[in-house]
Amino acid sequence: MNLRIGSRGSQLALWQSNHIAALLRAQGHIVEIEIIKTTGDRLQEVTFAQVGSKGMFTKEIEEALAEGRVHLAVHSLKDLPTELPAPFALAATPPRVDPRDVFVSVNYPNLAALPQGARVGTSSQRRRAQLKALRPDIEAVEFRGNVDTRLRKLAEGQVDAILLAAAGLDRLEKTEWIRERLDPSDFTPAAGQGSLGIETRDDDAATLAAVAFLNHPATRFAVTAERAALAALGGGCQVPIGVHCRPVSNGVPQVSNLRPGNGSASSEEVEIFGVVAAPDSGHAIRIHHRAPATTDPAALGRLAAEMLIAAGAGPLLAAHGGAIR
Repeated sequence: MNLRIGSRGSQLALWQSNHIAALLRAQGHIVEIEIIKTTGDRLQEVTFAQVGSKGMFTKEIEEALAEGRVHLAVHSLKDLPTELPAPFALAATPPRVDPRDVFVSVNYPNLAALPQGARVGTSSQRRRAQLKALRPDIEAVEFRGNVDTRLRKLAEGQVDAILLAAAGLDRLEKTEWIRERLDPSDFTPAAGQGSLGIETRDDDAATLAAVAFLNHPATRFAVTAERAALAALGGGCQVPIGVHCRPVSNGVPQVSNLRPGNGSASSEEVEIFGVVAAPDSGHAIRIHHRAPATTDPAALGRLAAEMLIAAGAGPLLAAHGGAIR
């Protein structure tokens, strides 16, 4: 089958699209990649809060998908809205890699070692809020740009450290300055972080069949729970919400969902973390819950959202555009 992938033009987006293209070619398909510039790519100097984050990295790609110019799109799953509009479908979620956030610095070994008043670059309200909760003395600095741009700014000394997703740095093999991988219990990732999302048209049976082998059940379980929680809280990618689900095997949490098997990576249990935090004050509401691996993932996500609201997250959500559904 001839397949055309729609992709952003960033180094990371192209790595992801080429990765999926190679897997599809191994199945005998002929694959091309079409680079599509999105709103988020054009507005590199504008903060997420100013431009509004809904669809900023997906709108133009979905337009190409709807018009039939491309057959599928490869996204960082955390960029996709929790509810895809017609006529789109989340066709596959390939195996997840390290979902954690990382502390990146030239001079300091970890977050705790930063001096008082240090400057840390991030474009994420979620990271800014959790940073404030852990280190209220630190100044968060708005930091846009691709991975190379952010690493260059760090090397120039514009900030003392930056916070990024482990997955992007690992995929691009730019891990030299990763000093600390932050545990989700203390620094909860975005829903879907570390995962790719393969988007197609829901009526394109041939493409749906072609990409079906890419779906990884354990990853699908985890991200379904996370995205259900985010949807129930009414949050987009710039409301300061973190949700992370992971398997627990023999009482030991697993970093990712890469172990073989169905459901939740052949584990006996799964656990889910949730946080809603205020970027200005660092006030954070956190929950943690363990459940049998046979639990329905969407129900688990909705339960996490209910637990956050019961713990007092409602006013924080209301202040930042989220609302319990």
